[in-house]
Amino acid sequence: MKETKEVKTKIKTKFPDLIKVNPINLKLIKRGDIIEGTIVKVMSGLVLVDLGYKSEGFISGAELRSPGLSLKSLKVGEKLTLFVLNPENDKGQLELSLRRTEDIRKWNKLEQAWQNNEIIEVTVVDYNSGGVLVDIESSLSGFVPISQLDFSRIYKDGSSDSSNLSESLNAIIGEKLLVKVIELDKTKDRIILSEKLALSNENIQLRTETLKNIKVNDILDGIVTSVTPYGIFVTAQGLEGLVHLSEISWDKVSDPNDFYKIGDEVKVQLISMRDDGKRVAYSIKRLQQDTWDSVILNYKVGQIVKGTIQKIVDYGVFVRIADGVNGLIHISELSDKPVDDVSKVVSIGQELELKVLSISPVERHLGLSLKKAKEEKN
Repeated sequence: MKETKEVKTKIKTKFPDLIKVNPINLKLIKRGDIIEGTIVKVMSGLVLVDLGYKSEGFISGAELRSPGLSLKSLKVGEKLTLFVLNPENDKGQLELSLRRTEDIRKWNKLEQAWQNNEIIEVTVVDYNSGGVLVDIESSLSGFVPISQLDFSRIYKDGSSDSSNLSESLNAIIGEKLLVKVIELDKTKDRIILSEKLALSNENIQLRTETLKNIKVNDILDGIVTSVTPYGIFVTAQGLEGLVHLSEISWDKVSDPNDFYKIGDEVKVQLISMRDDGKRVAYSIKRLQQDTWDSVILNYKVGQIVKGTIQKIVDYGVFVRIADGVNGLIHISELSDKPVDDVSKVVSIGQELELKVLSISPVERHLGLSLKKAKEEKN
């Protein structure tokens, strides 16, 4: 059994907050210690280091790699701070690492960023079905789940459809992201990050400032952040609010996706704010001219008009007559024969001649008939 070697020289560290410094003559060197040594020889792929022991330590292969440091730059007599890989191999030598010393420094920096809720910069290097893989300071790898990416980045076309998700994720490879650490486990080499939290940090400050100065009826510049069946969400100067279906347009709105997409820039008017800004309502249509009263003067009951089918529903068809003027053909007015399936009679985008049956200022649309227009034509 080989004689255990005791430390004869003082072990130093550049990272006292990372490790416990070994006392001069009491503790033995062990794997994971950070120690200081002096270069005594530089060879191809190998560096010998004097640590004050009976034998020298060595650094070789991948363990010589460290950002900003090349083998050619290492000089005899230069002092290095090193990570102990193996305190004594079968040749009685210490196996050391430059690379892992740098990794420890970076892990420590990540831990501080996590504890202090700091924002860091990373680079996207790859993606999978769950999110994107990122590079942290050229050596550590992290992961940003899809749920933690900024939606406007991955849904650039404004659609929340996931069918083109792979294409969107592939497109951001090479881009830099500002993120926050949300999970860190050194033993499992696990680093989970969030772009959303980094962005929300900026928005929180902006939101706080906006709430100090904003008042009802103010007009703000915003960006569409979400499209739902009941309206769109807009973030304006850090303050997110809902533009309800009824406040999107003076036109009839059945599907908000027909009007706006995620990422669209819009002007909104603040119409209500409750619970210290937790419930905010915006309007887009109140900033637009209502053309109904002037346009509707051009139409009367019994008139034949042209319209383009916009949407098909179970009970009929929605038709665009002109800008600001829409109509509904009830299923009973599509044909003189019973209609079970509307899509078998008409199709979206089809242009038709229709007869005006009614004009409704409340519903803001015309009641139309396809079958009566055909009867009149015949």
